[in-house]
Amino acid sequence: MASETTVDRGAEALRELAALIELRRPEAVEETVIAHGELTVVASRSELPALIRFLRDDQACLFTTLIDICGVDYPERDRRFEVVYHLLSMRQNLRIRVKVRVREEEIVPSIVDLHPSANWFEREVFDMLGVLFSGHPDLRRILTDYGFRGHPLRRDFPTTGYVEVRYDEAEKRVVYEPVQLTQDYRLFDFMSPWEGARYVLPGDDKGGR
Repeated sequence: MASETTVDRGAEALRELAALIELRRPEAVEETVIAHGELTVVASRSELPALIRFLRDDQACLFTTLIDICGVDYPERDRRFEVVYHLLSMRQNLRIRVKVRVREEEIVPSIVDLHPSANWFEREVFDMLGVLFSGHPDLRRILTDYGFRGHPLRRDFPTTGYVEVRYDEAEKRVVYEPVQLTQDYRLFDFMSPWEGARYVLPGDDKGGR
């Protein structure tokens, strides 16, 4: 377990880092938040590449490792999506999270030229959420099929999807067809799959029902 001194030093390092970023790149920062021992920087969409470059190259930062890029959907918000960048500085032994909030029709600048590993990460965010990245060298789906309809991690994407895929033996190719459910959804309000059985499994009592 980390000592209180170690925790305090870590928190102080994050506060100093947040202050440095706000001082050196004020046009790029909308807000900074330190919570649960982690620093999150909410960045301006247009200034994202400049901020990522600063975090990578500045000697007080050196966040040279891009761990991941992911996305979150908040349909109730005006800026519906958050694109989230996780960066690591092995030199400073620190991690940072950078968020960009975008509307559905807005396009996020690609950072592939700064971190080549962003190539597949950005493709995944595009595939799962439909967020577009300007300047990406090959922005196409990466996890779903080329003919897939919709973006599975959007909150309004139906659990059944829109189409189903199968191999047609007669046509000798993969075909797409509208989803056809074999039965309607049902509400199972009983507690046990053995409903109607004359015996009760241990722990499956119904509390007097």
